[in-house]
Amino acid sequence: MSNGGGDGFILEGVRRLGSVAIFLVHLLRECVPALGRPRLLVHQIYNAGARSLIIIMLSGLFVGMVLGLQGYELLQRFGSVEALGTAAALGLLKELAPVVTALLFAGRAGTALTSEIGLMRATDQLTAMEIMAVDPLRYVAAPRFLGGVIAMPLLTGIFSVVGLYGAQLIGVQLMGVDKGAFWSQMQGSVGLRNVTEGVVKSLVFGIACSLIAVHEGYNAAPTAEGVALATTRTVVASSVITLLLDYVLTAAFL
Repeated sequence: MSNGGGDGFILEGVRRLGSVAIFLVHLLRECVPALGRPRLLVHQIYNAGARSLIIIMLSGLFVGMVLGLQGYELLQRFGSVEALGTAAALGLLKELAPVVTALLFAGRAGTALTSEIGLMRATDQLTAMEIMAVDPLRYVAAPRFLGGVIAMPLLTGIFSVVGLYGAQLIGVQLMGVDKGAFWSQMQGSVGLRNVTEGVVKSLVFGIACSLIAVHEGYNAAPTAEGVALATTRTVVASSVITLLLDYVLTAAFL
């Protein structure tokens, strides 16, 4: 019985993975025509990015401040507190900024995308578009997917900048680390490869989180319970996939 249940779980996982992969192929096909509607695309970037700015900036500031405190305490044991800027920059650019931004994006923008498209499914708006020979993938799903993909690297960059300010605020202003050493060691140690790693991660996380959000909303059951369940699945799946992809990409860059 247990083996049958395990096999059923694996088959269901494979089926869902295949469904998402097929949906991605169809979605990418419609992304090129969606780029020809810049006004709609900018509106979706605003919905996914600008409306997430407050939580991203606040979280970035607090994460940077905590990183400054923890980094100072650790480096003080080795007498190298001047390397705090390097530690903060590498930690933010390579790991914390892309991962935390993706998790916050999934919780704020991802759920909004899923619930919006799911409600359109529940109220038969998508069905009405199909009856009028209007492709919902092109006019509903693709612009929202592209908006999330474009917004994620921008939000990650803002998170990194605000986080570095928070680390500098604690390390330099509160703990007394030399300001020149803080910034000069950071500039000397952080290279283009480190920045590239953060950008690639944020782009991959943006594709994954936006795809999951749009897919769950588009295929949600047309009921209030179905939309709520799809929204929950979006957060859970996006969080797990983000952490899994983070490990894979980190291993690839080593």
